[in-house]
Amino acid sequence: MSDSAEKIHLLDAVGLSASVTQRALVAMGYEFEYHRFKRDWDTFRASMSGVFTPVNLALLVDLSLLHRAKTLVPRMLHRSLAIVGIGSAAEIEEMGGIEKILQNFEATDILESPISATDFAVLLHRLAHLFHHQKRFSILQRELTESQNELQKISDIGAALSSEEDTEALLDLILTSAMEITGADAGSLYIVEEKPGAQADKNDYLADKQLRFRYAKNYSRDIKLQGFTMPITPQSIVGYVTISREPLSLPDVYFLPEGVPFKFGGRQTDAELGYRTKSMLTVPMLNRDREPIGVIQLINKKKDFRIVLPEVELWRNLVYPFTRRDELFVYSLASQAGIAYENRLLYDSIKALFEGFIRASVTAIEARDPTTSGHSERVASLTVSLAETVSKIQTGPFRDVKFSKQDIREIEYAALLHDFGKIGVREPVLVKAKKLYDHELREIENRYAILRKAIELKAEKRKVELLLEKSRQEALPLIDAIDREVAEKLRELDDYLRFILQTNEPTVLKSEGFGKLEEIKSKIFVFGENEVYPYLTEAEARRLSIPKGSLDEQERQEINSHVTHTYNFLKQIPWTRDLRNVPLIAYSHHEKLDGSGYPRQVREPDIPIQSRMMTIADIYDALTAQDRPYKKAVPVERALDILRLEVKDHRIDKDLFDIFVQAKIYEVAARAER
Repeated sequence: MSDSAEKIHLLDAVGLSASVTQRALVAMGYEFEYHRFKRDWDTFRASMSGVFTPVNLALLVDLSLLHRAKTLVPRMLHRSLAIVGIGSAAEIEEMGGIEKILQNFEATDILESPISATDFAVLLHRLAHLFHHQKRFSILQRELTESQNELQKISDIGAALSSEEDTEALLDLILTSAMEITGADAGSLYIVEEKPGAQADKNDYLADKQLRFRYAKNYSRDIKLQGFTMPITPQSIVGYVTISREPLSLPDVYFLPEGVPFKFGGRQTDAELGYRTKSMLTVPMLNRDREPIGVIQLINKKKDFRIVLPEVELWRNLVYPFTRRDELFVYSLASQAGIAYENRLLYDSIKALFEGFIRASVTAIEARDPTTSGHSERVASLTVSLAETVSKIQTGPFRDVKFSKQDIREIEYAALLHDFGKIGVREPVLVKAKKLYDHELREIENRYAILRKAIELKAEKRKVELLLEKSRQEALPLIDAIDREVAEKLRELDDYLRFILQTNEPTVLKSEGFGKLEEIKSKIFVFGENEVYPYLTEAEARRLSIPKGSLDEQERQEINSHVTHTYNFLKQIPWTRDLRNVPLIAYSHHEKLDGSGYPRQVREPDIPIQSRMMTIADIYDALTAQDRPYKKAVPVERALDILRLEVKDHRIDKDLFDIFVQAKIYEVAARAER
């Protein structure tokens, strides 16, 4: 060891004679430097002032000074200090013997005086072995600490990879982590993807695959590389690694080993950037089946990834080959990254599949009732916008209500599916736009057509009978009377039919209308002996007597049952933990704060805030929708006034409605329509 800071420094505070120390020191001079405490202390301390690594120091002291031996040297030298006590047999005996002294004092060794040259030589050998083992132990301890730190890094990165929800951010994290672990100056990430139009081969995973360049980073140069695709062949380094499924470390890509099939194609890019790609580590990302799904490529290892490389001419001793340790750690990271990336792709595909199912379900609902087309989407947009606004409020009753990204998704799904139960409602009831069903109205119209013909036919028959029974002069006045009677009956018939058609509209039936219906229902027309035609049947009169809207009580209950159908359907789905409230939110969107809603008539404390928001959105859209044939769209201000009446009657949440109005959430529906 030529560096004196790495030698064992022997500091003699006892004053041993040269005859004792000289021969052994000469024999082991390459390991020891001898200093007399009084004579050489100042020089020795000065020489150690610029040394920051531990100094191997052996201090020889008299037994009487053993209790304060450490105070003789600065604290900075205590890290690798051996204290040797020297004393006579009597002194050793007086202090309780060697074992007692070693136990009670921070002593490494004890020598009995007088000391011979042989005793001193043996001491040097013991000290040499001691410091050698201490150094080895220190190295092992440091390596263990580094390994623990690196394993912790891998563990932390693994946890981060598992928790990252954004695919693009995940890829960036993979590359950044690999560069930081190895000290790489630059890096690239490639993804294995399906090649459009290529035929898959179950015996060759890569038959229909290509590589897509996705990310690149360089801490020393500002680079902006465009994404591109490349075939998977052994002619490129990343293609070779993809096929071999094994890591590849190259000390200098400008000087490749003989016989390799690949070439380095980045010299032109290096020239354009004023860069020099030298050391390279390329590692495959494999899935659970050891199929390659990507490649990590690292360039130019440095002592610290944060070092910025200067001009190429000044790179000496700044760039190193990647080590076997780097290879193992990046391979471990790539394995985790490959699984995490595949899991994220699988999660995204499942999420897309599920969202596709939800959209398809909404389409199926609205296909049964085209008049409500777009309603579920608009209600979802309004409810989500209201929820996002509520989540940002810092004051008032909702200051502590915060919806996470998952909460918003839960609200959106519940709103999209809130009417799914309508699939369990009979279609004639679901699409019923007027009080009478279409077939019932056609039956009335046909009956009235028959009545018209029957009245006319009966009158004509009477006319013929008169002409046969009486003279022409006697019959003509009677025939004129019959014509007037027939005209009156037909006019009455037309009036009744017009009234029926008018009453059939889903408007509010005035009180006098009920009397008119009773009048019509009481009339019949008898033709012949067995043909009796009612102007209105009991069932028809009952439907036309619906005071408001188009549904009677039984039909309304059937329509209302869609909420229960929705809940029963949604609770069959094995929702994930962050979506578990979708059924309950949808179930409660027709409940009112005062208990007047349906289907459970629950009151305010039992209605989730998400459902209360959806209630406002649902009512608003139902009022303002342009596509309902049974009613005209209500203007925005009129719709808000109707909602205000609901607030006044304590049916919908006042605070949520105020936010709905103040933040102009209702404009979301208008934008969606445009």
